[in-house]
Amino acid sequence: MAKGASIVRDLTALWFQAPMVIAARTQAMTIAAMTGSATDYVEASRMVTEKMAAAAESVVAAHVALLKEGMSAVAALAGGKLPATGHRRVTAAALRPYAKRVRANARRLSK
Repeated sequence: MAKGASIVRDLTALWFQAPMVIAARTQAMTIAAMTGSATDYVEASRMVTEKMAAAAESVVAAHVALLKEGMSAVAALAGGKLPATGHRRVTAAALRPYAKRVRANARRLSK
């Protein structure tokens, strides 16, 4: 796979599949609310917990990728600058948890 393919794949998933997931969840929660089902609460709860977990994973993955790049990257970031090298790997690591969940939710909700 090409160097930037991971970033492109993850950004594409977020760009195209995130609105579809939002629409599917909104429709499912609306139908559940009209029928008096408890599924709207379950889906809303799942939505929040997934986002919290993805945010935590993203921060950890970005920090790990940054540390792998070396202390010069950490020093550059601490100085308020983008690291000269490795920013693609850090970006890819930060995006990966969100894109993974969006793809999984798109598959689950499209059934």
